[in-house]
Amino acid sequence: MMALSRTPTENLALKLLARGGIAAIWQLHIAAAQAHRKGCPRAAAMVSEIAEAAEEAWLRAEGARALV
Repeated sequence: MMALSRTPTENLALKLLARGGIAAIWQLHIAAAQAHRKGCPRAAAMVSEIAEAAEEAWLRAEGARALV
């Protein structure tokens, strides 16, 4: 049920986080910075949005673990 309310960005972020762990967040931020330096601000913004969604998901998961 919850998966149906996620945005495509959140779904992609979760897949990347599941595959690469917390390192995926760092890699996404690096990719966003590289896109920005290459003059691709829209791509940088999109990658940054995915990174933020991944970070939020990771923080939610960490918070849930702390409660257990």
